Amino acid sequence: MAAPRVEMYTKWGCSYCAAAKALFNKKGVAFEEHDITMGGPKRAEMLERVPGARTVPQVLIDNEALGGFDEVNALNRAGKLDPLLGL
Repeated sequence: MAAPRVEMYTKWGCSYCAAAKALFNKKGVAFEEHDITMGGPKRAEMLERVPGARTVPQVLIDNEALGGFDEVNALNRAGKLDPLLGL
């Protein structure tokens, strides 16, 4: 079974982004980081993929938007994140 594709839209200096990255790093899960600090095409891509997104990070697993750090951390605390990650 292939590992799920984990993506994260982030901005420089964002403490919630740092916390989300630390959570995935602690689990040993690789992720693709899309930096939208300066806006541009990646920000437009994020808004297309996650309509209504106003904050970062925005975390997607296999193209399913999970939300930001609070939502991902809540899934983790409930034991629901590891199955999504194939752990």
